Amino acid sequence: MTESFNMSDLPLIDLTSDPFALFHTWMTEAEVTEPNDANAVAVATSTPDGRPSVRMLLLKGADERGFVIYTNTHSRKGEEILANPHVALLFHWKSLRRQIRIEGPVEPVTTEEADAYFASRSATSRLGAIASDQSRPLADRAIFEQRLKDAEAQYGSGPIPRPTHWTGFRVVPNHIEFWQDRPYRLHDRAVWSREGTSAWNVTRLYP
Repeated sequence: MTESFNMSDLPLIDLTSDPFALFHTWMTEAEVTEPNDANAVAVATSTPDGRPSVRMLLLKGADERGFVIYTNTHSRKGEEILANPHVALLFHWKSLRRQIRIEGPVEPVTTEEADAYFASRSATSRLGAIASDQSRPLADRAIFEQRLKDAEAQYGSGPIPRPTHWTGFRVVPNHIEFWQDRPYRLHDRAVWSREGTSAWNVTRLYP
């Protein structure tokens, strides 16, 4: 026997919405309901020959220009972004039963943007960025902890400079999909897509 429910009782994703405005609406709601890090995002990169990798980061900026993340460019993700500047992002808010998928090319943030964000981090986080050879093999945790102490001794209470290999990237979206859970896996999905800076095309997708 097939279960039934009144689908008209559930609001649909508004296809007339601006995708950036809708993103901010969903993010604002997630900041209320998610117990930790509503801005946590899965970041997928790949090598030039198509070998993918994915990890969780924190989104650090979002506006009509795109979505900003920061990393050590000597890390695996940093090297993959530099070699193949195309990235996919995924937000999943379990408390709201929502997802947003974003795809697009990547461009570096400006030096001023990177400096400003780096300066906003805690002193320990800034020292950690200096001390860490991110993603490289570490023979003993004590080595890293000593390097952290050495960096602290070097910079003391003075300014802590941003390493040149630590910076941000902006994902310029050409594909943004909003996904809303519905009963019986009859989910509501809508995708905004565009080429370059052309106008968005929007359509609803089958569940």
